[in-house]
Amino acid sequence: MDARLTPETLLKAYTVGIFPMADSRDAPEIYWVDPRRRGVLPLADFHISRSLRKRLRTCGFTVTADTAFGEVVAACADRPETWINPEIRLLYEGLHEAGFAHSLEIWDGTDLAGGVYGVAIGGAFFGESMFSHRRDGSKIALTYLTHRLQACGFSLFDTQFITPHLRTLGAVEIARTDYHKALRKALTRPAEFDASQPFPSPEEVVVQRNTQTS
Repeated sequence: MDARLTPETLLKAYTVGIFPMADSRDAPEIYWVDPRRRGVLPLADFHISRSLRKRLRTCGFTVTADTAFGEVVAACADRPETWINPEIRLLYEGLHEAGFAHSLEIWDGTDLAGGVYGVAIGGAFFGESMFSHRRDGSKIALTYLTHRLQACGFSLFDTQFITPHLRTLGAVEIARTDYHKALRKALTRPAEFDASQPFPSPEEVVVQRNTQTS
């Protein structure tokens, strides 16, 4: 890894709108990305489908934050193709230790059912990756994450790119210039990812979301 690439460098990169990737888990090089079209998930427009509402109410999963950061990152990297190489994992572990990188975990008993991790700076949350070990694990993780981000005062949820999975939840693409404007505004917003607060019940999440979108 380049000796100049530190968690501090990574934080600075996020504030100017770029993020790191590697070509594969074994790739020795890390490069910076600044997409022409940026994926964002408007927090107030997060969509919970009828099937996801039912799944939330019946799955019996539990939710935590920042209790298994390393395991979440490892699960996100455990796939045939990944941009998360060992150097990137170390960088985010450093950001987590410094209080900037966070994870949200979905548990089926003592087993991880899904999760997501990202970086919080000011009122911006930069989603990095997510995974599912049970049906809808990542969707449920994003449902609780968006709820927590709103409760903590965040205004920008950056998903980097758009996938069909994210689009069904309300994610959209915006132009690079519009993203940078939203980023500058979000960085001045006072917000803090609070991992210590208990998560609401599935019913509370569903009712609140329906109230916001009705």
